[in-house]
Amino acid sequence: MGCETSKQQQIRKLSSLTRIPARPSPSSVQEVPAPRVQLTSHLQQEEIRQQFPAQVVDNPEVRTTQEPYAVESLAELELAAVAGNPTLCRMRHEAAAEWARIGYVSKLPDPTVSSMYFVPPMNFEPDRQVAEIQVMQMIPWLGRLKAEAQRAHIEALVAETQYQAERLRVVGDIRATWFKLYVQVKQIETTTADQAQLESLITTANARVRTGDAQPGDVLMATLELSSLQEQLITYRQQVAATSAELNRLVGREANTPIVPPVEIEAELPEWNHDFLKQVAIESQPELNAARLRTAATRWGIEVARLRRRPDLSFGVGWVVMDAPGAMMPDAGKDSLTLGVTASIPISQSKYDAMSAEASREHYAAHASEDEIVSRLDALLLDLWEQALASQRTVELYEKTILPQARQTFEADQKSLINNTVTFDRVVRDYRTLLNLELGYHKALGQLATTLARIRQTVGTDLSESPEVRPQSLQEPE
Repeated sequence: MGCETSKQQQIRKLSSLTRIPARPSPSSVQEVPAPRVQLTSHLQQEEIRQQFPAQVVDNPEVRTTQEPYAVESLAELELAAVAGNPTLCRMRHEAAAEWARIGYVSKLPDPTVSSMYFVPPMNFEPDRQVAEIQVMQMIPWLGRLKAEAQRAHIEALVAETQYQAERLRVVGDIRATWFKLYVQVKQIETTTADQAQLESLITTANARVRTGDAQPGDVLMATLELSSLQEQLITYRQQVAATSAELNRLVGREANTPIVPPVEIEAELPEWNHDFLKQVAIESQPELNAARLRTAATRWGIEVARLRRRPDLSFGVGWVVMDAPGAMMPDAGKDSLTLGVTASIPISQSKYDAMSAEASREHYAAHASEDEIVSRLDALLLDLWEQALASQRTVELYEKTILPQARQTFEADQKSLINNTVTFDRVVRDYRTLLNLELGYHKALGQLATTLARIRQTVGTDLSESPEVRPQSLQEPE
């Protein structure tokens, strides 16, 4: 897939995505219909392309203007990032450049043509040599050309695999940012709802003060709590703006492009385990496959360094232009041909030993890099899996125990406040506790979804599908 210029991207994005005259206020977020989150990875791109044809995405005339907001699902954002992210665009071009390099690395050098004229002509009684034209072709050691071609082919595969790894990283960052945006919007919604609840408590406190059942300090305390909520809302809205800008940066469009966040997410821990995740990562992780390919490329580099000790041959054919003015002999002045062969002599043993040592060290370093990636993936997957387990248990604890008990306590103390059996500050504390617990629940849910997205990124495949079989290793020289 080719890349667009920045100007083309601006025109297309402005035409197809920014049909909103102004950014929606946080208070109206609930009124905008938003899709449920589907954990879709780059392996489902073919399905996405069938559901969202390229003409609808790229042609601003096809997109209708019935909806006031450009409602995008997570899958659409991933697809847009794969097409428009500047880093992915650069790496696609770099991979294409490596593939183009294969087309010339194994070819012979261009032949050379030389001509030489003698003024005055060189005399060879009775003939004279007037000029000489020579064609030369240098032929390197053919085994070295084949080895260089193999190394270039594997390096092109490395560049392509690195692009796949970067695409996984971008998709993982988009998912994590998307779930972060969900948590921040839920913070605004929860705080706004609790703000209304607190205003109701203030109204109750004012009525109790008028009847002499409460002190004016209760109203002041609740008013102070209300001001604290307003301060939190300012911070949450700033965080939403920053997260939206980061999401737009990952997609590769302007930072102020409106984004409608998800109203809910589905995050459920699958039946995985650390050993299974590690096995899938060893087979499918592009970063690890790139390290394996790089090791194979350095093995061919050793072969190239070894074959540099072989001489390069040059073959030449020359045409000697002769004349013999005034000669009486029948063959006088007849042109002649020359055939020549030259060879390079690799006499500097230390130079070629240094080349071989350099290639060998690069090969050892590539092996160590592969081992390093395996070790890092193992530790990272164990950490992510333990995070996922902890997040799942936390979500279940909030849903089944903590939140129901907190709501029951708050409702019971509200009823007791009417009978003057509890103090007003206790009700405010219950309210504050319930608010913090509700925010903690949404954070735990977002953390679980983010961790699952990072696990999919780390293993290198969408585990909802069957893991792909890693291609057979490339042939290495004996």
